[in-house]
Amino acid sequence: MCAAILSLEAIVLGLTTPVMINLASVPWRTACAVGLGLCVACLVLAGLLRWEAAYVAGWVVQVAAVGLGFVVPMMFVLGSIFALLWGTAYFLGRKIERDRAAAYAAYDVERAGP
Repeated sequence: MCAAILSLEAIVLGLTTPVMINLASVPWRTACAVGLGLCVACLVLAGLLRWEAAYVAGWVVQVAAVGLGFVVPMMFVLGSIFALLWGTAYFLGRKIERDRAAAYAAYDVERAGP
């Protein structure tokens, strides 16, 4: 789920680049570096989620997306929505993994018998 959220967020962050250039009057090099940089970061992180460090970096991307609201005010809303989705997917995924590990452990104990 986290990879899907990062992939969708990459689209939104990539589309902030022309918004920053045209509406916020950010220099195009800065807008490209920030908007497309965050876009690429999301896509790379979506592929690296098998490592715990990628989840930490995902939280950093969420903070950056909300912080982009200081340049493009609508990003306060969109960044917060994606941060909420990211947090939900992260914590729900952790819960599912714990429950799955407990179920496998119980199955192994039952299968081993007395």
